[in-house]
Amino acid sequence: MTPAPITLNEIFFGAEPRYAERPAVMRRKQDGRWQDVTFATLLARVCRTCAGLKELDLQPGDRMAILSENRPEWAIADYACLAARLVDVPIYPTLTASQTAYILRDAGAKGIFVSSANHLAKVLGIRDQLPDLRHIILFDGTPGTDRATTLATLEARGAAAVARHDDWRAEALAVAPDDVATLIYTSGTTGEPKGVMLSHGNITSNVVASLQTLPLNEHDEFLSFLPLCHIFERMVGHYTMLQAGAVISYATSFDTVMTELPEVRPTVVASVPRLYEKIYSRVVESAIKSGGIKRAIFEWASATAEKRLDYLLVRRSVPPWLALANRAGDALVFSTLRRRLGGRVRLLLSGGAPLNPGICRFFNAAGLPLLEGYGLTETSPVIAFNTLAMLKPGTVGPPITGVHVMIAPDGEILTRGPNVMKGYYHKPDATAEAIDRDGWFHTGDIGEIDNDGCLRITDRKKDLIKTSGGKYVAPQPIEGMLKLNKFFANAVMLGDRRNFPIMLLVPNFTALSEWLAREGSGPRTNEELVAAPEVRDKLEREARKSLRDLAQFEAPKKFLLISHDFTIESGELTPTMKVKRKVVEEHYRDQIEALYAKL
Repeated sequence: MTPAPITLNEIFFGAEPRYAERPAVMRRKQDGRWQDVTFATLLARVCRTCAGLKELDLQPGDRMAILSENRPEWAIADYACLAARLVDVPIYPTLTASQTAYILRDAGAKGIFVSSANHLAKVLGIRDQLPDLRHIILFDGTPGTDRATTLATLEARGAAAVARHDDWRAEALAVAPDDVATLIYTSGTTGEPKGVMLSHGNITSNVVASLQTLPLNEHDEFLSFLPLCHIFERMVGHYTMLQAGAVISYATSFDTVMTELPEVRPTVVASVPRLYEKIYSRVVESAIKSGGIKRAIFEWASATAEKRLDYLLVRRSVPPWLALANRAGDALVFSTLRRRLGGRVRLLLSGGAPLNPGICRFFNAAGLPLLEGYGLTETSPVIAFNTLAMLKPGTVGPPITGVHVMIAPDGEILTRGPNVMKGYYHKPDATAEAIDRDGWFHTGDIGEIDNDGCLRITDRKKDLIKTSGGKYVAPQPIEGMLKLNKFFANAVMLGDRRNFPIMLLVPNFTALSEWLAREGSGPRTNEELVAAPEVRDKLEREARKSLRDLAQFEAPKKFLLISHDFTIESGELTPTMKVKRKVVEEHYRDQIEALYAKL
C-alpha cells in the first residue's frame, strides 16, 4: 500500500500514475468548447514554469502572488511555486487596487502572476507602492511587452534552462511538511486581513483525513467555480481532487454555473450555501407559479420525500408503501431537478458559511446528497463535516480524523490538530491570541457537540447581538429562517447595544412582482416597490410569519426594505459571500437611525 502523502508536492507527483492513461486531469471552456488538459501537459508546463521561476533568482521561501480567476494556469502557477519551494500568495480578483496593494506589501511579494490585461493594469497602477515587487507574469498577453513577462515567455526561458534544473523533482520532494506552502489573507469581515501561514503538512493532512470519509475516486468529475484563492475550494477542489484522481473542469464564472452544470455533468460539486439557496428558491418558485395540479404534485412529492428522509436519518427501514410513493414522486418532480444539474451528481458539498437545515433536508430528500462541513482558513480548512454514514442536517457533522474539538466555557469552539496554521504572518500577538499555549485554536464561533459527537454551529462570537437589556441574540439562524421564504433574497440582522434588533430585508423582486401582478398592480422599479405601503405591509407579514416561533427578545421589532442585494463590489460581502455587518450598517446608517427613532 502506497504511504499517504505528507506534502503538497507528494500529492502532485504522486498523481502521475493515476492520470497516465487518461485523457484529462482538467478541462477549460474556450470558444464554446470544453478542452482537455492531460497530466503529461500539466507536468511539462509545471516543470518549465518552475525552472523559469528559478531563473528569476527567486529563493525558497520568497513570496509569489497569484491574481487570477479559476483556470488551468492558476493550477500551473501554484504547483510551480510549490515545486520551486516558494510561498504563493493567492489574491481575489474582485479585490480593489488598494486591497491588493495591502496584501502584496504586507507579504513582501517578489513577484505576481496575473491573468489578464485588466489585472495587469491594476498591479501597474500600484507598483510604486510595492518596493519588493520585481516580476509580473501575465497569463494572457503577447510576448514582447515591456510591462510584464508573459507566461509563455517564462516557460520558454524555463525550457531552455531545464538542463540546469534537472533535479527539480527531487528538490521539490525534499520540502518538509512544516515548510510554509502558502500565505492566505483572510477575507476580513472585521478588521484588516491577516496573512495565514499554512504549511505543506497543514493542508496535506486535511486532504488525507477528508478522503478517509469522502467517497471520491478516479471516476469523479468536479466543477470548480468557487475562487481558488479561498482555502475551501483550493483544498477540496484542487488538491483533494488531484489526490482522488478526479477530473477538474473550470467553470467560466459563478454566473455561468447553472448553464455549465448540464454540459460538464459533474459527479461532485462544492459550493457556498448561496448556490443551494438559489436552486431551492427557483424550484419552489416554479412550483408555486405553476399552480393547480403541478403545485399539488410538488407539495405531495416533497412531503413524501421528507418522510422517507426521516427514516433514513435515524437509520430505520423505509416502509414499502412509502418507498413506492417516493419513487412515484421522485419520477414526477425530483428527477427533473437532477437532470438540470447534469444528471450525474452524487455528492454536493457545502462550506464557507452556515447552510439552512431546511435546504439541506430538501436536497437530501431529492436524491442529491448534500453534506455540510465546517472550517476556517486557519484550519486548512476542514474541522468537521457530515458524511453519508453520519448525516445530521443542522449540524456540520463530527470532527475529521486527527482533528480535536472542545467547547470552551463561554461556548466558543476550540480545535487542535495537524491542520491548524503555523500562525499569522508578522503578527505574533494575533497568533498568540488565536492559538493558546496548549495548541488550541480559538475559532471565534459558538457551538455545541451533540450526543452523536456532531458539531452544531450556533453563530459567530463577534456576530452575537447583545441588546441594551443584556439579552444575546444569534442572528445567523434567524436570517436563515427568512431565506426559506420565497419573498426574501437576503436578510441581515442588526441591533448590538440597542434596545431591540432590527432586520434589513432584500426582497425577491421576481416573486414580489408576480404577487403584485396577481393583485392587479403594474410593473414598478425596485426603489418604487420597497417604498410602496402595500409592499411593506405584505413583506412585514411574511417576515413575522417566518419568525413566529422566536422568543420575544429575539424577534426583530422593525424591518428595513432595501432595493438591491449586497455585493462584493460594494464591500458588503467578502469574496466568499459572507456579509460584512459593519459595512452594511454603515451604508444604511441614516435609514437605520430613522427606524430606531420612530419608537
